[in-house]
Amino acid sequence: MTQIALITGASRGLGAAIALELAATHHVVAVARTTGALEELDDRIQAAGHSATLAPMDITNIDAMRQLCRSIHDRWGGIDIWAHTAIHAAPLTPADHLDMRDWDKSVATNAAATGHLIPFIAPLLGADGQAMFFEDFKAGEKFAGAYGATKAAQIALARSWQAESAKHGPKVHIVSPGPMATATRARFYPGEDRAALSDPQTEARRLLALLG
Repeated sequence: MTQIALITGASRGLGAAIALELAATHHVVAVARTTGALEELDDRIQAAGHSATLAPMDITNIDAMRQLCRSIHDRWGGIDIWAHTAIHAAPLTPADHLDMRDWDKSVATNAAATGHLIPFIAPLLGADGQAMFFEDFKAGEKFAGAYGATKAAQIALARSWQAESAKHGPKVHIVSPGPMATATRARFYPGEDRAALSDPQTEARRLLALLG
C-alpha cells in the first residue's frame, strides 16, 4: 500500500528537503504557492525515480485546502505523514513600526491557517499517522515581533494537539531545526557566514530520523 506524505510549504528550504527525503518511501503531495519552485522540486524527485503530486495553492485559501484534503481522502483514503513547514517571515522591524499588511499575512499564514489545517488533516492521519511542526525560538527577539509572535502561536496550538492526541494518536512531533542556509534565515541574519550553517537536506534527514 502506498504511503502518502503531505508537505505544506514544500517549494524551498527545509520543506523541499523533507519532500525529497520522504519521496524515497512515500508518494509526496507538495503544497506551496510558487508553481515554478514546485516544478523544480518535482524534477528532482522524478530524477531520483520517485513521484509527487503538486498542489500549487496558498494555505490561507481555506476553501482550496479543504478541497485538497477531500481530494486526498477520495484518492488515497488518508495520509501517513504531515510536515508543516509553510511560514511567512515578515521583514525585521521594530514592534512599534509593524507594517499591517505583513502583520496580517503573518497571522493568516503562521497562526490562522494552522488552526484551519489541523481539523482538516487530523482525520486523514487517523490514529497511526504522524504530524511534524518546526519550532523557531524567535518570540520576544528584537525586530522579529510579527514572525516570533505568530510562530509561537502556531507552536502553542501544535503543543495542545500533541497533548490531546498523546494516547489515541496521531503522533504529533515538535522538532527544533538547527541553523540552516535558507532564504528565511538570510532574512533574519543578513551578512551571516553561511559556510558554517547546516545544509537543509542534512537537517531534513536528522529531523525525519526522530519519527522512528
